[in-house]
Amino acid sequence: MTVPLDRHYLVELQVSAERVTQVRRIVAAHLRHWSLELHIRPVCRSVEELLTNVHRHVGDDNHCVVELRWSGRHLTVSVADNSSEMPRLLSTGGGGLSRVMALSHSWGTCRTLDGKVVWFTRYAEAPRSTDLVPRTPLPGVGEFLLPPVSEPVSEPALV
Repeated sequence: MTVPLDRHYLVELQVSAERVTQVRRIVAAHLRHWSLELHIRPVCRSVEELLTNVHRHVGDDNHCVVELRWSGRHLTVSVADNSSEMPRLLSTGGGGLSRVMALSHSWGTCRTLDGKVVWFTRYAEAPRSTDLVPRTPLPGVGEFLLPPVSEPVSEPALV
């Protein structure tokens, strides 16, 4: 299976509780389209955590950008918002960035001119398809599939 290099999707939104659910469905649809079904649950859960954090800590109707980029080997998801307040990984864990950290292979944050970006990556190689076509048997294999030939039993000679 050949994967087009660097698949990319970007959605801009105003963050609200309703939009978090909608974006989760949009992300799931793109992952299905890219044949990354095994990654739908962890990626969507992480995106939901990041968008919920924006909604909770930055406020309603904040401008936000969710970006998906798949290189054929790695899936990178980023959420950018216009708040300069950097997120913190809480020692209590249980949600937010702790959950994103548990569901991804790497993650990070960086400041931008307009605010910040929180991103995570997952190793996501394209699934390998196998052809379900019958193959021709190797030479000589057919002989072993035949029932054994019974040899005539010779009776002992009388002397």
